[in-house]
Amino acid sequence: MKNGRYKDQNVAVLGAGLSGSAAALLLAAEGAHVTVLDSADENTLLKSTLDNLRAHGVRIVCGSTADQDSVKYQWAVLSPGIDPASPLASNFSSRDIEAFSELELGWRSCEIPIIAITGTNGKTTTTELVAQMLNACGQRTIACGNIGKPLSEVAREKQPLDVLTVEVSSFQLEAIRTFRPSISLWLNLAPDHLDRYRSVTEYRAAKLRIFENQTEQDIAVVNAAEGLPQIRPRRITFSAYSNRADFRLSDGAIVYEQQPIVRLSDTKLSGLHNIENLMATLAVGVARGLSFAQMVPTLRNYEPRPHRCEFVREINGIEFVNDSKATNLDAVEKALAAQTKPVVLIAGGKDKGFTFDPLRSLLKDKVKSAVLIGEMAESIRRSWNGVTESQIATSLADAVERAHAVATPGDVVLFSPGTSSFDMFKSYADRGDQFRALVQTLPQ
Repeated sequence: MKNGRYKDQNVAVLGAGLSGSAAALLLAAEGAHVTVLDSADENTLLKSTLDNLRAHGVRIVCGSTADQDSVKYQWAVLSPGIDPASPLASNFSSRDIEAFSELELGWRSCEIPIIAITGTNGKTTTTELVAQMLNACGQRTIACGNIGKPLSEVAREKQPLDVLTVEVSSFQLEAIRTFRPSISLWLNLAPDHLDRYRSVTEYRAAKLRIFENQTEQDIAVVNAAEGLPQIRPRRITFSAYSNRADFRLSDGAIVYEQQPIVRLSDTKLSGLHNIENLMATLAVGVARGLSFAQMVPTLRNYEPRPHRCEFVREINGIEFVNDSKATNLDAVEKALAAQTKPVVLIAGGKDKGFTFDPLRSLLKDKVKSAVLIGEMAESIRRSWNGVTESQIATSLADAVERAHAVATPGDVVLFSPGTSSFDMFKSYADRGDQFRALVQTLPQ
């Protein structure tokens, strides 16, 4: 990072959350005059964050005043949580003030290679797998971006690292300009975020920008089952469902060029979606010049973090599983496919603009009863009418009690919401923590 690169430039940062505040502090450290604008009222924002920004000379504008701000800025940084169509962002686009993403800002200040990982599902698991594997093999990295620290914060800290392992979302990729990972990773794509995008095609187009600035010298690790357009980087492919891939499944093992690499029974991950995450991680290692003998021991020992098909407790032969990380239908589908016992499913949450109709056939095979919560409860009940019996709960506590009452020994109560949590909770983690706590209070 070059000191003073933005000296005396007048820059706006849209959004006072984690990414916005990281961008503002990076810009302030580089000598810019920074204003953070957020449509929320100041008393709803984190006081410690605002105090820290002000201590670094950052000006803050909140509420309706932010949406109508008329100051002339040279350019702006857009936090991923700010919809480009929102009044706050539209105020800038209508005045032809260039705005690019916090990911782009962080990239411009980084001087080390980046591994960028995207996909509708599995991003966080794969990002953690890659970071853990690289560190164990002596390549210093941290997992950052859409998880952990924003890229701008990592750039400001200037840690001695060899490569950055960056989880990137469609929201972060929407407004990149020069962002160029040396290794890109495309896991999968399924309908999601249709409350922000007008169509799946538009959502896909945002994701595809991960390849936009890569050259023939770069590498793309891609799911062989995905029909991707022509891209410039060299491809390494993987698939748990196709034999036409560099990494594939054969006789219960991950195989690369006819060579068995690791047996599935030797890992702590379950479900074909997680096997693909392992394949993708191994492909990144190949791209980074690592041997399988170096990589495999770490991957065998990896355990998934909470909220991803996490076993919580067994009560009188009924298992309770927390899959709060399932924020779209594809994630629910994978969670259900991995179940071998009858399921009592707790689902629902914020309306993200899609229906739950596509799960009907899987529900018929897997789910004996559903308990529905949140904004989408009634809509989901209509979608699943005639397929499984369902009831609407007034809260998550009510849903846990209802599911417990319906379940019988040998069943699984699966909390896999299928949409985001913001109608009732702070985050999927908060939602999962509350589910776990409620299950722990159930009587034996």
